[in-house]
Formats: sequence, C-alpha cells, structure tokens
Amino acid sequence: MIVSVEACIPHRAPFLFVDEIVSVMDDAIEARRALRADEPYFAGHYPGNPIMPGVLLCEAVVQAGTILMSQKLKESPGKLPLLTRVQGARFKKMVRPGDTLLLKARISERLGSAWFLSGSASVNNQVAVTLEFAFTLADG
Repeated sequence: MIVSVEACIPHRAPFLFVDEIVSVMDDAIEARRALRADEPYFAGHYPGNPIMPGVLLCEAVVQAGTILMSQKLKESPGKLPLLTRVQGARFKKMVRPGDTLLLKARISERLGSAWFLSGSASVNNQVAVTLEFAFTLADG
C-alpha cells in the first residue's frame, strides 16, 4: 500500500523534494519530483541558465530513502532515521526547471542501528546523480 509522502517524513515545503511515491518494495523505493520554474533556488543558481544544485539532487534521493526507512521502522515506533553519511556522489546530468526526477533508493546493508543505502535521480531515463548514504536510528 502506497501512503502519502507527508505521512512518511517530517519535511515540508519549501524543503520537501518528493511529490509522489511510485512504488515501495521491501528494500527499495521509487518516487517522483516535478521541478517548477518558480522553485526559489533556480532564481540564483544560475540566473539565466538555471540548474538544480547538486546538493538538492542528493537531498531528494535521501528524502526518498527516508520514506523507505519510515516504512521499515513501522516495527520500531519512536525511532527516527538521521542522515550520517553521504559519499560517492557523482553528477552526470544537469537538471533544469520543468524536469521530472525519478528518485530511487535501495537498502544495501544494515549493521546494528546503521542502515546503508544507495540511490539515484534520473530525468528521462538519463541518470543525473548517483550516491551512497547512511542513516542511524535515534530516539524520535
């Protein structure tokens, strides 16, 4: 069963970068984000030639991973996934206003309270970013 984004994570506009959950499996998620021309960061990054900042592309993927974690943590009430690591980010395509991101995240390993994931954001089947990241569980 697919639930709403806002039911899964505490992020809210203007710092919510997931519009829709496409699918959730046991260890993977796909989500979408449609980028509007009036997104505030486009005005200054780069005026006249706007592109989505790489750090926000990573944030969108991490938010998709957070949604996946929220589903995994249903059996651990009161626990909150906190981002502890981002590594290996590789930027491969510029993302512009009007693009729709397909966000993917997959759990690759769990060690105690640490969860390791990998993810990507793509536009029109072209990868824009890939990265690895980790969460630890904290009391919420």
